[in-house]
Amino acid sequence: MKRIALLGMPNTGKSTLFNRISGASARVGNWPGITVDLMSAKILIGGHIAELIDLPGIYDLHGFSEDEQVVRHFLADNPVDLVIILLNSSQIDRQLSLVLQIKKLQLPAILALNMADEAKQTGITIDTENLAKALQIPVMQMSAKYGDGLPKALQAATAIINQNQPASNPQLISQLLQEDNQIEQEMDALIQHHVQIPATLSDNTTDKLDKILLHKWFGLPIFFAAMFVLFQFIFTAGKPLQDGLAWVLNLFRADILTPLFASTPAWFSGLMLDGIYNGVATVAAFVPIIVLFFLVMSMVEDSGYLSRAAFLMDALMAKMGLDGRGFVMMLMGFGCNVPALMGTRIMRSRPMRLLTMLVIPLSLCSARLQVFIFIITALFSAKQAPLILFALYVMSFATMFLTALLFQGQYKNAEPFLLELPPYRFPTARQIILRGWHEVKHFLVRATKFIVIGVVLVWALTHFPSNVPAASAGTLAGQLGALFAPILDPIGINSQLAIALIFGFVAKEIVIGSLAVIYGLQGDALMTHMATQIDWVQAMSFMLFTLIYTPCLSTIATLKSESKSSAFMWLSIAWSLGLAWVVSFVFYQSARWLGY
Repeated sequence: MKRIALLGMPNTGKSTLFNRISGASARVGNWPGITVDLMSAKILIGGHIAELIDLPGIYDLHGFSEDEQVVRHFLADNPVDLVIILLNSSQIDRQLSLVLQIKKLQLPAILALNMADEAKQTGITIDTENLAKALQIPVMQMSAKYGDGLPKALQAATAIINQNQPASNPQLISQLLQEDNQIEQEMDALIQHHVQIPATLSDNTTDKLDKILLHKWFGLPIFFAAMFVLFQFIFTAGKPLQDGLAWVLNLFRADILTPLFASTPAWFSGLMLDGIYNGVATVAAFVPIIVLFFLVMSMVEDSGYLSRAAFLMDALMAKMGLDGRGFVMMLMGFGCNVPALMGTRIMRSRPMRLLTMLVIPLSLCSARLQVFIFIITALFSAKQAPLILFALYVMSFATMFLTALLFQGQYKNAEPFLLELPPYRFPTARQIILRGWHEVKHFLVRATKFIVIGVVLVWALTHFPSNVPAASAGTLAGQLGALFAPILDPIGINSQLAIALIFGFVAKEIVIGSLAVIYGLQGDALMTHMATQIDWVQAMSFMLFTLIYTPCLSTIATLKSESKSSAFMWLSIAWSLGLAWVVSFVFYQSARWLGY
């Protein structure tokens, strides 16, 4: 099988190109010589089955960050048939060094100059024909966002794959580290002869927007106001979709599943309907809102606005021992804590990285979001819902900032903060839809792994021993809830909610399914019943605890592997559990003292 490596600097559209070539066939796998997983996909090119590997974004091969080491080790230990080097056409003067480094390795390569449309708007012209002759590799301009120039790039790639043998040059990689000065001189000469950059870029739209969005006084309020508007939109547009899917799921149970299992033993029909189906269907009903959330966030991420948020937050983050990159990782953690933790590899300072990894698990991830949407919809009005969710996001930031302040003395850092601000962009419909599909696929994978197993276990705990009423104090679940009562009663969490929290330790997606199984209800019926079982103070206390306490087993495993320290992992677990209890206790007892 042929092997193609996709290599480029951050913010060059590498992931966009990878997704456009591979579609939805991407997978994660291990590779010899490296200790992290890389995204790859099997593609058909020139009559060959080839594996396209998406390497981490790096600035050069000379650095010592983990991502840079990963790329070097991959190229040294894994023969490749082709390296596709992706650069930003409008920043070619700062990125051409990476091409020269690959060229020194004598690896078969093509140069794809992405974002050709943006380069044209800014007045940059590139003589690709003569640049290709000077580099002695194919060079073509393209737009991964729109697909322009992609067929030509794939045609050039096919030609190289058909005539070259795989190459791996560990000795040349070692020699490359000693050739920095020569590469810099060659790069300057190439830029001088083949690239024309106007003294002032013609497109000043980015500058005009930045004057407003990066204002030292109004920048942050605008950012948080924009986030609130997005939450309002998600709830408003997502509620009809959620109600529609819940209606379909209820109809499917009543008209198809109930008659199907009518003749089966009572325990089996109870397991299938009140256990597995109720649990999974209740979680599935919230998928439209989750998908809508990520569709909206993908537009924000790809627009370049999150980089501005990191810039705005850097001064505040510095006071807590972090920097703007840490803020970006926190925002990434709103999707999933695991890739956010892995993203800290860009930080070369270990103390900075550890401190950032300590705060990321406090981000309000998508799994927690499902729980909150369910509770908020059940106990709060449509007008209150966006405010409650926004307050939870604010609390998420508050706990992260508090954690950083308390632990910055233990993880001191002196690494300077460097951040590149990309121009503002608007993602295509294809990018948005593809992102949404990946999130749905991620949900379905987690559902297969955790939710079904979780709800089956909860059903067993709430139905055994069989000689007592289901979900009563005499069941295993009731006994387990009684065991934790001295700890959870002071924060308003009853035995039923306690069971959901225990299983939420494995994966937060199980929490809603657990409640459906415990109460034997789903959809609107479950929400209505929940509203009679707990009041808004208990609901807020439960959500605060869910927000802060240990996220999931996947995050814990990633913390251990990325920090390479069991002690650090246990510190994170103990701190999040302790902080969750204290915050919930203060809120619950204060609210009761005030008469709520």
